[in-house]
Amino acid sequence: MMIPQYTAASIASQNKQLCTPASVDSIVSSNGQEDHVSMGANAATKLYRVVENTERILAIELLNATQGIAFRNAKSSDFIEGILDIYRDEVEFLSADRLLHDDIERSIGFLQGLSVDAELF
Repeated sequence: MMIPQYTAASIASQNKQLCTPASVDSIVSSNGQEDHVSMGANAATKLYRVVENTERILAIELLNATQGIAFRNAKSSDFIEGILDIYRDEVEFLSADRLLHDDIERSIGFLQGLSVDAELF
């Protein structure tokens, strides 16, 4: 499960780059008549990428955490066990080496579709 951690770390690094203020790219326009160009749209698209990246990081962390909890082979709280059961319906336990891209994508889908059932509380 080390490679997904590398992936998450590189995505987190990209988020740090994307969080540089968009205003640093503002340039003079109209032959010096305007000294400020709104960078709001650029900031918004950067934010959108940061949100998508953060979602992917959380999905990878969830993938790794569920695998680690399974290796502990110990019972957790009813709430956690309920989440694990729901998650395992979407993402199978990793019992043999395989390409994890699909697991990460299913983990993202799980997070996007997550609705917490009142019975879990």
